[in-house]
Amino acid sequence: MKIEDKIDTFNSLLRRRGFIWGPSPEIYGGLAGFYSYGPAGKALKNNILSMFRRELRAYGFSEVECPEILPKIVWEASGHLERFIDPVFRCKKCETMVRADKFLQEQLPDHSIDGLSFEDMNKLSQQHVLKCPKCDTLFEKIEEYNLMLQTSVGSGITAFLRPETATTTYLLFNRLNQDARRQYPIKVFQYGKAFRNEISPRQLVLRMRAFDQFEIQLFIGKEQELNFDEYDEIKHNLLPLLDWKSQENKTLIPKKMALKDAIDKGILKKPAFAYCIFLGHHLTSKLGFPEESIRLRQHSPHEMAHYADDAWDLEINTKQFGWVEICGIHDRTDYDLKRHEEFSNQNFKISMGTDPNSKEIPQILEIAFGPDRIIYTLLETTFNIVDERIVLNLNAQLAPNLVAVFPLVKNKENILNLAKKIHKLLLDHRITSFFDSAGSIGKRYRRQDELGTPFCITIDYDSLDDNTITIRYRDTMEQKRVLISEILDYIDNK
Repeated sequence: MKIEDKIDTFNSLLRRRGFIWGPSPEIYGGLAGFYSYGPAGKALKNNILSMFRRELRAYGFSEVECPEILPKIVWEASGHLERFIDPVFRCKKCETMVRADKFLQEQLPDHSIDGLSFEDMNKLSQQHVLKCPKCDTLFEKIEEYNLMLQTSVGSGITAFLRPETATTTYLLFNRLNQDARRQYPIKVFQYGKAFRNEISPRQLVLRMRAFDQFEIQLFIGKEQELNFDEYDEIKHNLLPLLDWKSQENKTLIPKKMALKDAIDKGILKKPAFAYCIFLGHHLTSKLGFPEESIRLRQHSPHEMAHYADDAWDLEINTKQFGWVEICGIHDRTDYDLKRHEEFSNQNFKISMGTDPNSKEIPQILEIAFGPDRIIYTLLETTFNIVDERIVLNLNAQLAPNLVAVFPLVKNKENILNLAKKIHKLLLDHRITSFFDSAGSIGKRYRRQDELGTPFCITIDYDSLDDNTITIRYRDTMEQKRVLISEILDYIDNK
């Protein structure tokens, strides 16, 4: 099958099997940048979040939740009102607006656009006489476009929908410090909605105007960053690292490297940040991505945010969109707390080092996941067509249904009743089971393969005589007879 046909089949599967619908609301033509998750997509998302929460609790992290709407002063302090802008070309004739850096990269694929100033992008535009893609009018100077969504609260109080969850976590610092009894590092994470008024959102759920974030934060001292106990446990782990110097030499293939070697070679500066790199990769690997589809790409100095000391993107290689960032890992230094200390008139300086009389503002290390991007890339990289059989090879813990139960025939009351009894047994043990009696067994298998269901149970005539059923495993299509009394143990062991 041609790659284009496979991508079309995959995109059709997303809609047809209830993973992703939209743009929403579909019945009114849809609004760009807004999508809905159907039953299968929402179940997959919930399973991913459950796995992340379980893993992070095991690594000593706690969860917080904060408001989605906050007053203007918060975003002045964070720098979003000043810096959270995209460069745009706006056509003076037809009012078409395109994001300048993306447009330039499309038109000038041999140029490196990331990190260029507005002035440099303007020069490139003039040199290459770039025009509006709709009406062919010459583009003029780049304009600034703020991505914040503004609203008002109560009697005209100006507020904004948060463009990220991170800032709202930082506002809790005094409370977190007290709650943790000043024991560092403080490890927290937050999951929730964020909102950005994207100029021209596209690429399905990879770029939306309302989207999910799962952001992990470490509040830590400078001394502790360099002498981080947990680093010793993970320093020999091999990760697919692509540093910025290799990228400048046109190398795009990551090199498997131990974190200790990356520290020794100066690719990574701080053991605590290396731990964050490990944790981001660990969580991603637990989801079941093919190993060869993952890389960690370092930002070059001109690509990094102004406040960052180091930054890496964890990317997944997709057939439809190339390398897609699903996680950003950032050393944010003390920038955020310094700004909020200044604007709130609070004192965030605390004793953290070996000298109790020496006080400092904590550093922040961040691991920021985009769950919507995880869902798309996970579905695409586990999607396969084998002999016209469509199958999602999802991690069994993430599949929307763990088990499907089929009566061989539905017009035999004894078989139908036994199938319903087994289905209820699974549900009573909180195993996600789906009951299906419509169509041939082959078609029912195919429907569950498309959803990534790992196990299918068939109840037949022999089941009435010997209390056994047939369990079929998705990935190998192996079928095995198992006693009804052993079903739960069999699934648990698998």
